[in-house]
Amino acid sequence: MSIEENQTPKVIYVEINEDNCDQRLDNFLIARLKGVPKSRIYRIVRKGEVRVNKGRVDVKYRLAAGDIVRIPPVRVAERTEESYVPQGLQEALKLGILYEDDGFMVINKPAGFAVHGGSGVSSGIIEGLRLIRPEARFLELVHRLDKDTSGCLLIAKKRSALRKLQEFFRNSQIQKTYQALLSGQWGRKKLIVTAPLLKNVSKGGERIVVISPSGKSAETLFRRLQLFRNATLVEASPKTGRTHQIRVHAASLGHPIIGDDRYGVDEINKTFRNKGYKRMFLHAETLKFQHPVTDLPMSITAPLPLQLINLLQNEEPV
Repeated sequence: MSIEENQTPKVIYVEINEDNCDQRLDNFLIARLKGVPKSRIYRIVRKGEVRVNKGRVDVKYRLAAGDIVRIPPVRVAERTEESYVPQGLQEALKLGILYEDDGFMVINKPAGFAVHGGSGVSSGIIEGLRLIRPEARFLELVHRLDKDTSGCLLIAKKRSALRKLQEFFRNSQIQKTYQALLSGQWGRKKLIVTAPLLKNVSKGGERIVVISPSGKSAETLFRRLQLFRNATLVEASPKTGRTHQIRVHAASLGHPIIGDDRYGVDEINKTFRNKGYKRMFLHAETLKFQHPVTDLPMSITAPLPLQLINLLQNEEPV
């Protein structure tokens, strides 16, 4: 499918209301100017072509209700639905809703898809949801999962729900439980890992995270569920939410997650690929929190994908 380009005919002025307030200017523009590269958005803000209340602002400016945003004419790449979001992802999202009410939803994110487009990824989970829910006025990610991680993902349907749920995450008021299959036999039954994590960049330009005293504090509780001849199934409960936290902490135990091509062991991953297993065994199984409106306790579970179930059934238990 070809990509057509059109240009907004004139300057647009948008008044910020309760549905789109309290977000950064760059995030507002990215959502508003779909198809415009982020570099272009940052450039028009830096040059003063975008203004808030007639004045220049930084991309980090947090919008408030009543602000008037000036958006200049920009070229927008329009993609057809078929080329923008794969049909398979659309179907997975329709079937993967675990819970939904007026304020938010929880979906069972399929592995192999980024949560949002960008950095060479044309589309992701949030773009897919907006496509299959064209009537929705507001859909935003509350948190993130790695591309190759499956399981519970929170999506806000209202700005008020987004603020409240993100506050829950910041204050460790949401209990997250993952299942992971580690390489080798882990001899402990339970262990809390508190190694601080620092974002870094490898020589090849790939983003990696390393354990470093100068990093941010991180805490993960690992609990052994089952031993296999060549692997260990564990429950991982991160108290903090650092990038790649469970993956790096698991590797620090000497037992990286099977299928992890960034922090794992190539030979072990190759052995499992030869069995037909082609993804990382990390699944966001459960979210527990109080409902942001009713305060009722919520416990939402995403069942293990069939591929992970089949892998466990084919492993030899100890």
